[in-house]
Amino acid sequence: MNQRSCFLIDDDEDDREIFAMALKKANADYVCTTAKNGRDALEIVANSDFIPNYVFVDLNMPMVSGRECLTALKKVKRFTDVPIIVYTTSSHSKDIEDTQSLGASHYLVKPTSIAELTRLLTDVFTKKELPFLLSEIN
Repeated sequence: MNQRSCFLIDDDEDDREIFAMALKKANADYVCTTAKNGRDALEIVANSDFIPNYVFVDLNMPMVSGRECLTALKKVKRFTDVPIIVYTTSSHSKDIEDTQSLGASHYLVKPTSIAELTRLLTDVFTKKELPFLLSEIN
């Protein structure tokens, strides 16, 4: 059986821990590789043959922003079919539109509870068709 994996790129340690807890509840079969910023994420990608099933990238990070990271990941050939989901606190329509135009698969505003994040991740992993703005899932 192939190991299913997520790649979480987020500079906030608490958010990385919350995501890991919700991921385990949503689907214990997934493993999560993390990067603490966009620069580290791009180094991981450049120095390995790692191909995750999903990438979650925060927008507001130091050194390499989420937009820059998204743009760079979209250029990696082995990531062509990997959904890249923006995972951020921003609900600004400009951020949503900009990241969609840069090629993000979905946009997820960080929920305020682990239960809500667990539900959203479960939907991401089980539904074939999802809206671009994932907080709109019923």
